[in-house]
Amino acid sequence: MYRYLADTWQQALKSKPQSIRERAILWRREQTIVRLDVPTRLDRARHLGYKAKQGFAVVRIKVSKGGMRRARPRMGRRPKHLGVLRMKAAVSMKQVAERRVKEKYANLHLLNSYFIYSDGKHSWYEVILVDPHHPSIKADKELHWLAGTIE
Repeated sequence: MYRYLADTWQQALKSKPQSIRERAILWRREQTIVRLDVPTRLDRARHLGYKAKQGFAVVRIKVSKGGMRRARPRMGRRPKHLGVLRMKAAVSMKQVAERRVKEKYANLHLLNSYFIYSDGKHSWYEVILVDPHHPSIKADKELHWLAGTIE
């Protein structure tokens, strides 16, 4: 079943059907970081370690596209809010998304992330987070090692 889901998503990302474009319109109006009940791409999430159990969280994040070069505003801002720092050529958009989610959910462990959709202005990623303190994660044979890697 997950193989068919993966094939369907691959075709959808290539052809960009109307249903996904309408979904992206709704995503644009939402906040930048949105916590989800279930992953959008279940096959990809399961492949990267997601399980439908307590202790897991899925977050969708919107990252603005564009190059590293930004025009420096002339006036009206303090240096911290100019918006020209923390943009590095060697850092991918996926890494930027993971960093921003990790800053917001500092108590959760980042398991993995994957691409969802991209339009002319934004790219969306879903990030899988795990709560290392949750009893169901501590009892899980595959994930109990997370309890020892608390930062």
